[in-house]
Amino acid sequence: MIKTAFYDAKAYDKPSFENYGHLHNVQFRFLETKLNEDTVELARGCDAVCVFVNDTVNERVIDRLYELGVKLIALRSAGYNNVDVRAAFGKIHVVHVPSYSPYAVAEHAIALLLTSVRRIHKAYNRTREFNFSLSGLTGFDLHGKTVGVIGTGRIGRIFMDICRGFGMNIIAYDQFPAKDSGIAYVSLEELFRRSDIISLHCPLTEETRHTINADAIGKMKKGVIIINTSRGGLIDTEALLEGIKARKVGAACLDVYEEEADIFFEDRSGHILNDELLSRLISMPNVIVTSHQAFLTEEALNNIAETTVNNILSFFENDGICDNELCYRCGHIESCKKERREKCF
Repeated sequence: MIKTAFYDAKAYDKPSFENYGHLHNVQFRFLETKLNEDTVELARGCDAVCVFVNDTVNERVIDRLYELGVKLIALRSAGYNNVDVRAAFGKIHVVHVPSYSPYAVAEHAIALLLTSVRRIHKAYNRTREFNFSLSGLTGFDLHGKTVGVIGTGRIGRIFMDICRGFGMNIIAYDQFPAKDSGIAYVSLEELFRRSDIISLHCPLTEETRHTINADAIGKMKKGVIIINTSRGGLIDTEALLEGIKARKVGAACLDVYEEEADIFFEDRSGHILNDELLSRLISMPNVIVTSHQAFLTEEALNNIAETTVNNILSFFENDGICDNELCYRCGHIESCKKERREKCF
């Protein structure tokens, strides 16, 4: 039996993980609390920990997990910016779920965009009060508009495919352009200048942090719509607010937020929200915020559980080798260049 401490467990996580765990002899200890320096002791006696995007897996947490004998950190997400992979190297192996349902995230990005430009959320609230006026609900056609996609991995490409179905013009930027893809790559500055809509689909790294900042917004078209279903840190929230107030940014569709860790995934309706920036964002009539739910489909939850359990099994039953390991040794982390027939360390 492989014992795994499952941090930040939600009701929607448990059915699929219990099912796959039972089938493959992986025992999950479901914990509602997030992993951090205060809760790391709850992993005592476990072989692995399973963490999500808002768990804190810094050097101190990793060192303590190592002391407790934990051998594996299994992310149930694609992103790993909350894990100090460098600190884990040589101590604890780290695996992730590189792809669970890119369609879920791409479709949510489109849903946010359509909701915003056609004022669906405003119409919904009005008609519930029997207000059938159309005043203030004028939107615009997506057909013929230029969308700039930052990040052309699987999610970005599926988002682009959907945009093509609407008859939109697509340009893209990626630090590592895909060869022979037919994608119309441009510089980041040109993307800012030409796009009516900008959608973020890249990981959060030191290089991509605050890709959308005051300088970037200054180069954009007046009335640009910004969509972020990737990581909150890609956008400088204060700069975004200033851009909205200055009428430079026409709308923002956000499924993630820079300081979401202690806010998202929880019911805060009975409390005063102490985050002033988020409060101001939500109060803006041209901003839509969803609470990191782009991944949340039945298909994605099932795929996440299956891949995570398979990652755990692969590591413990295959001499520590797992295709989805994040390795710091060669410096590429996710796209490690070495053959996967050996351990990363």
